[in-house]
Amino acid sequence: MTEKIAELKSRRQEAGRDFIALGIIASAILMFVGIGGKVLPEIFRNWLEMGPGPDPMLVNALLLNIALIIFGWRRYSDLLAELEQHQIAEENARALAETDMLTNCLNRRSITPETDSLINQANGAGKHVAFVMLDLDNFKQVNDCNGHQIGDLVLQTTAQRIKDILPGGSLLARLGGDEFACVVSFDPSHQGSVDQLVNRLIDAVSRPVLTGGQEVEITISAGIATTGANTSAATGALDAKCLLHYADIAMYHAKKQGRNRYFWFETGMEHQLRLRNDLEAGIRKGLTNGEFIPYYEQQIDLHSGELVGFEMLARWVSPELGIVNPDIFIPIAEELGLIGDLSGKLIEQALSDASQWDPAITVSVNISPIELRDPWFAQKMLKLLVKHNFPARRLEIEITETCLHENLGLVRTMITSLRNQGIRISLDDFGTGYSSLSQLQSLPFDRLKIDRSFVGDLAHGKGDSGSKIIDAIIALGDGLSIPITAEGIEDEATLERLKKMGPLKGQGYHYGLPESAEEVRARLTRLGRYRTFPPEGSAMQARIEETKHTAGRRNG
Repeated sequence: MTEKIAELKSRRQEAGRDFIALGIIASAILMFVGIGGKVLPEIFRNWLEMGPGPDPMLVNALLLNIALIIFGWRRYSDLLAELEQHQIAEENARALAETDMLTNCLNRRSITPETDSLINQANGAGKHVAFVMLDLDNFKQVNDCNGHQIGDLVLQTTAQRIKDILPGGSLLARLGGDEFACVVSFDPSHQGSVDQLVNRLIDAVSRPVLTGGQEVEITISAGIATTGANTSAATGALDAKCLLHYADIAMYHAKKQGRNRYFWFETGMEHQLRLRNDLEAGIRKGLTNGEFIPYYEQQIDLHSGELVGFEMLARWVSPELGIVNPDIFIPIAEELGLIGDLSGKLIEQALSDASQWDPAITVSVNISPIELRDPWFAQKMLKLLVKHNFPARRLEIEITETCLHENLGLVRTMITSLRNQGIRISLDDFGTGYSSLSQLQSLPFDRLKIDRSFVGDLAHGKGDSGSKIIDAIIALGDGLSIPITAEGIEDEATLERLKKMGPLKGQGYHYGLPESAEEVRARLTRLGRYRTFPPEGSAMQARIEETKHTAGRRNG
């Protein structure tokens, strides 16, 4: 677009420097005056029969002068018209280069110089400038569910709602996609006016957009940076680029805190963002380098005290950060779209490790709600089982109650497909979500896991309330014929109370911290439950035996 504008300017300058037409006109007029002064009187006298006619050569020269004058004037008129067209085209090209055509706002290219100009004006008037970054929440979902035409209407409506609220002299730009930027000047003694403005923007934009008889719900997150912060040590003031950068960081922080809100930029936010970027890069690198490994937490039959299984827990062994817990890297991996690859590698390693354990020992793995959206997830699990010659009945998939509310129909299909392969399904962290009795009846769960917060109440002075909740969950499990596992057993007193409540499995730090594969191998070797040779039989034979087991369980 810049090249187009330069070309138009060049053509206009060339048109303005074209003196040919003016030279022709000027010369023809001079000749017309000189020749006409002699020929015209003679022509007039001849008409009055007062003298002879003019010299034919002079008459022809006069006619030629007239033709040259007409030609020069036509050329000059054409040049003026062309110059006007060039000016219109240049203005259109500039508008295309500086304006977002969908919303008629400024664009990312033009907001920077316009903001710098507004900062200079504000400084002269003793005012500050606030740069407000706005981003629609979950706009991709609006496009996916309603189509891009509705998405464009939402963007246009959002831009108009913002324009209606911004004070005169403010700037509004669409930076791209669903990002907008507002720039306003304000009296530094009334900084609260910026908060009031942003609150009004959030309220206005968050109103449903009506289209085609349906309502499109949207929310918006905002970040604010101001020239009054004086955080630029190099210049002592903030320019447009710095304000945009800081406002973007604050907006990102608002999204991480729950969306549909705003935050002012603070220096600590930049450090958090830098750490986040480092974690993202580390996760990508760690996946390539095999830094994510499974750890295992014991699962015990509370009455017999026998080790019956392990829950696989993800750990990131980073050369720079050490051992990183999943609470830190799992959410980031989900946002980056890497959770499927990460989980697949961990499950495959867990199956490889568990293939050497006593066949009576199970292994359970946690699955992200995002993975359950993959229609091929069950087939991927089956492929891993066959690859490692691992009986499906020894694998237990754990899902949380959150999964049930994202797409119940898809979850039901996925659970049925997994159970048809012989894989067991557990509902993890039961009691902390919103699952209903009808869901528990309709979904074929093999186990409920009581959340550790309820088990912890038994050991923290809340024994009565915690005990009643656990009793209710156990009674529910009995009524639905679903076995129960209690998580978070931390001490002997809690264990003894749980033993009295019914036949349960349990796990927690009372039995030891999660262990690496090598530590599990040593533990099972001491118990005589670790096989030092590969399991016998082919993968096909294991699949046949598993099919027989599954059929027997259904018939039973």
